[in-house]
Amino acid sequence: MRRFCEGGGAEPPAANRRRAARLDGTLLPASHGCAVAPGSSKTVRGHFVRALLLRDLRLAVRAGGGFGLALAFFLIVVVLVPFGVGAETSILSRIAPGILWVAALLAALLSLDRIFALDWEDGALPLLATSPLPLEGVALAKALAHWITTGLPLTLAAPVLGILLSLAPTATSWLLASLALGTPALSVIGTFGAALTVGLRRGSLLLSLLVLPLYVPTLIFGAEVVRRGAEGLDPTTPILLLAGITLGCLALLPFAAAAALRINLR
Repeated sequence: MRRFCEGGGAEPPAANRRRAARLDGTLLPASHGCAVAPGSSKTVRGHFVRALLLRDLRLAVRAGGGFGLALAFFLIVVVLVPFGVGAETSILSRIAPGILWVAALLAALLSLDRIFALDWEDGALPLLATSPLPLEGVALAKALAHWITTGLPLTLAAPVLGILLSLAPTATSWLLASLALGTPALSVIGTFGAALTVGLRRGSLLLSLLVLPLYVPTLIFGAEVVRRGAEGLDPTTPILLLAGITLGCLALLPFAAAAALRINLR
C-alpha cells in the first residue's frame, strides 16, 4: 500500500481529530500526515474490512461478546421445553420447528447490544466514521462478525438439538437451510437496531423492543420451511420468501444503520 507522507514523520498521537483528504471522490483519513494513493483505495478498504472483522471476532471470544452465550442459551431452551410440555414424542415433533426457531432468534438477540457498544465506550466509533470504509461497510462488517459468532454456531448446532425435540429426520436438512438463510437477516436487523440505540441508557431493553417485531417475518417463514419439510410438503415457497427477506435486509439495512450512526455521532 503506497502512501505519500509529508516530511517523512508522523503526527503526534494527540491529534485525534483526524483530518481527511478527498481522493477520487472518497473521504479517506489523512492521519499521521499521510494520504493514501488514489489507485490503492480499494486495497485500503479491503485491509480495513479484514482488520475490523478480525478485531470483532477476537472481542467476541475474549470479552464475552456472545460466542458461547448464544449456544448455551439455545441448549438451555431446547432442554427445558420437554420438561414444560411433556416428553411425548408426537407433541415434541409437532412443536419442534417453532421451538428451534424461537430459541435461535432469542439466542441471537442476546449479544446485539454489544455490536457497537464497545466502540462507543472506548471512542473508536467516531474514528470508524472517518475511516476509509464507509459506515455502510462498517455496519456490514459488524453484522458479518455477529453472524459468524452467533448465527453460524446456532445453525450448526440446531440439527443435534433437534434430536432432543424428536424432529423428523426429513426436516433436518431444511432446518439447516432455513437457519443458514434466515440468521443473516437476524444479524443485519440486529445491527440496524444496535445503531439506533447506541449510546442510550438502557439501550439493550429498547433494542429488544425495536428488533423483535422486525424478526417476526423471518421467524414465520423459517419455522414454516422446517414444518413443511417435517410433513413431507413442498417448502419452496417459504424458503424463497425467507431468502427474499434476507436479501432485502442485506440490500437496505446497512444504509439505514449508517444513517442512524451518523445521527448518533452528531
